[in-house]
Amino acid sequence: MKLFAIPTSVLGALTLGIGLFALPAAPALADVDSPECIAPANPGGGFDLTCRIAESGLGDAHGRPIRVTFMPGGIGAVAFNLFNTTRTDDGNAIVAFSSGSLLNIATGKYGAEFDENDVRFLAAAGADFGAVIVKADSKYETLDQLMEDFQADTNAIVVGAGGSVGSQDWMKGALLLRSVGADPRDMRYVAFDGGGDAIAGLLGGSIEVYMGDVGEMSAHLDAGTMRILAVLSPERLPAPFDRFPTAQELGYDAEWTIMRGFYMGGDVSDADFEAWADAFDAAYKTAEFQQIRDDKGLLPLELSGAEMDAHVKRLIGELRGIAKEAGLIE
Repeated sequence: MKLFAIPTSVLGALTLGIGLFALPAAPALADVDSPECIAPANPGGGFDLTCRIAESGLGDAHGRPIRVTFMPGGIGAVAFNLFNTTRTDDGNAIVAFSSGSLLNIATGKYGAEFDENDVRFLAAAGADFGAVIVKADSKYETLDQLMEDFQADTNAIVVGAGGSVGSQDWMKGALLLRSVGADPRDMRYVAFDGGGDAIAGLLGGSIEVYMGDVGEMSAHLDAGTMRILAVLSPERLPAPFDRFPTAQELGYDAEWTIMRGFYMGGDVSDADFEAWADAFDAAYKTAEFQQIRDDKGLLPLELSGAEMDAHVKRLIGELRGIAKEAGLIE
């Protein structure tokens, strides 16, 4: 299965009902009332957005609309621990997560008692992808040129992003350095309060390389002020980003998917898990789901079921390895 293939046809006619899209041919989920999507934070923000994609994108595919409930605490820690204790077999609920959640699991910020093997990662809602960005007039016209200088003297290049050391944005640079045998701890890194400040730092000359995201570049591509050297996606992205090579195709084993998706308790039955996965598979094929995902500012990432579970658990293992190498955890 392609990780972000855009379907060329729409399978299954949709009807509009109670403000939600109904998918007549979709499989039935657990025969209980009010299927639930848990947003592990207060209303607003990324977890809420992720659940709204499920709420609107799946609609009443299983005969009942999905309700969104909020469970703030520890940037996802409260929900993660609940679904590892009292709701491990709840086949009627899914929990939103992000790549930040995966990093927290990898580095033990959700506690040492449970890890990624105690839950089942269900499906992706969509994604953004990391990007290696320089000023339009930078001496670096290709990723190869940048990586050659990194190998010669890692500390000579000033890198910046909207996150602290150990954050998602820092991890993008760490992956690139690791791909050429350099030590991420040697990276000269400037942490900004957010992506906007980091872009201002790049344009102002205080940093030379910005480890940003593809999605935020949409508004800047036509301005001609910045250049994307490579995207950190597993394969080339849809237009207008299809003209940018991936780091992998250029020979650097660096990928950073800013994933939004859902997990379930580790003791959920195979039948319930597969029914939810089938519902997402059916939704991925509809123009309505694609439009909802686009409206929320996400790129396609269509992965579900056992493949999704294995992919995410492998990713968390890689993140844990990088964190150990960088001295972030023991």
